[in-house]
Amino acid sequence: MIHVIPESELILNVDGSVYHLNLLPKDLADDIILVGDPDRVEKVSAHFDKIEMKKEKREFITHTGYIGNKRISVLSTGIGTDNIDIVLNEIDMLKNIDLESRMVKKELGKCRIYRVGTSGALQADIPVDSLLVSTHGIGLDGVMNYYQSRKDLDIENHIASQLGYDFILPYISYGSKALIDKFDDSFVRGATATCCGFYAPQGRMIRKNIVSEDLVQRLSKLNFSNIASKPELSGLLVTNFEMETSAIYGLSALFGFDAISVNAIMANRITNNFSKQGAKTIENAIVKTLEVICK
Repeated sequence: MIHVIPESELILNVDGSVYHLNLLPKDLADDIILVGDPDRVEKVSAHFDKIEMKKEKREFITHTGYIGNKRISVLSTGIGTDNIDIVLNEIDMLKNIDLESRMVKKELGKCRIYRVGTSGALQADIPVDSLLVSTHGIGLDGVMNYYQSRKDLDIENHIASQLGYDFILPYISYGSKALIDKFDDSFVRGATATCCGFYAPQGRMIRKNIVSEDLVQRLSKLNFSNIASKPELSGLLVTNFEMETSAIYGLSALFGFDAISVNAIMANRITNNFSKQGAKTIENAIVKTLEVICK
């Protein structure tokens, strides 16, 4: 049966570009760096030998260019998994849907997604200004609960029982092993918890009381050793948290993309330290990620 996606579901701009990103299929490379901060796009594309295209709409800025013969796009997502839901769906539209016929292509496209962003450590021995690649995403945000993608209910129930909060329905998503293996041992590895906000959802109490004052401690002590169906998770630690990784991993897996999250550790929430050289650490994350892409 031929399925044409309605205009109300797949929304296009007058020029045929996808609604939020303002991009045409030709604009986007197969290697895509996602950054939260729109100002960080130029910090990445400054390393390009040649910039082919610049477009923007709202908080979504995209530069596509080359380092040598390697074509790369860098795209700002803004903050949070709600924006990731927009960005990953529209990347999938650009790669896998014929925008003129509004039908799914017979041959699906592949791409590699690299999140480069900031994060807070949840283990005392992870130094501020270190770099970390996420092996897993622990979703405390809810986005993937709207998709028919939850396959690890035993793990997710295990996480929920340890957190002890009936208002969180956690999920687990997986980074691309193929991409993770490209990063050397100078990168810390561990599971990244993704929160739906920066203050109370990350255990920060500024002026008003919050529900989960011990969230940082609970996340840092999450234990995966008692899950019979997944013995390979027995030594896994939740090493850090931020606001995008779990949805990037979950949606990338759903769409058939490889994805990895590279985290510049700005703070350690256990020792209460904060970076004195944040810009340098983020630049280091950008440079090392570009080196991996260009190998």
